[in-house]
Amino acid sequence: MNPFSIVPALVLDLIFGDPPVLTHPVVIMGRFISRLEKRLRGAFPENEKGLLAAGRVLAFVMPVGTFLVTGLALWLARRIHPAAAFALNTFWCYQAIAVRDMLKESRGVKKALENEGLAAGRTAVARIVGRDTSVLDENGVLRACVETVAENFSDGVMAPLFYMAIGGAPLALAYKAVNTMDSMVGYKNERYLYFGRAAAHLDDVAGFLPARLGAFVMLAAAFLTGKDAAGAFRIWRRDRRNHASPNSAQTESVMAGALGLRLAGPAVYFGERYEKPYIGDARREINPGDVDAANRIFLVSSILGTLLACGVAAVLPW
Repeated sequence: MNPFSIVPALVLDLIFGDPPVLTHPVVIMGRFISRLEKRLRGAFPENEKGLLAAGRVLAFVMPVGTFLVTGLALWLARRIHPAAAFALNTFWCYQAIAVRDMLKESRGVKKALENEGLAAGRTAVARIVGRDTSVLDENGVLRACVETVAENFSDGVMAPLFYMAIGGAPLALAYKAVNTMDSMVGYKNERYLYFGRAAAHLDDVAGFLPARLGAFVMLAAAFLTGKDAAGAFRIWRRDRRNHASPNSAQTESVMAGALGLRLAGPAVYFGERYEKPYIGDARREINPGDVDAANRIFLVSSILGTLLACGVAAVLPW
């Protein structure tokens, strides 16, 4: 763990994002998760107890394995030269956060809507959300985009920063393994109701502190960007629990209050409508400019979170 890896990691991400020439660690994790799922399903009985046990094995092996492999690689790099370990730690910290690509994708949604129409907007937003976008109108596409920007700060930026501050790249990547598992198997459908339960619960636990820390960082960013910080705090206090996940509404509620929008609400997943509570007040209709405003809050939040993580890492005794 090196505090001086954290700021360069953000700079690298803002410059390069996720280059297509590099295989991202999340892609590698996804391949391992798929292979492990197949093997574990074959090794355990196809009943409730068996699937729960198989899911627990997956939820243990992925983060622990990721931490051990990356930690060993850094130890070997340090034996070669401390500079090699620093470079590798910085590179992996850079790959653990996702700021530039989130900004790029959300801007792409706005551009698609404005230049090509609703169908293109639905296609663009489908790249960054898990819901069925074919039923969304223009306002629904914009709301989904803003919600994702807010939520992504929590699990795509603040949580990796939190873990790299206390455990360097190995712990940050171990968190990414947990988050990737949740995104792949953490569904309450017939296939994953039991197998994915441990992964979903582990993701809730791992994201608990970062989500709440991220909400306060985003409140500061709302103030610095000239948005309604008082309204953001009011909506956060009222609506931060308006989500099935204990973490997702933390930053979404701040964003809704800062922009004066009503987010969340009913959504369609895998052809089934889910009645989810709203977050925020509908003080006005959403418009494409709100994507830009959300991105500014997201970017400033990412900078503030990086500086905070760097400060925490600098004062820790290990």
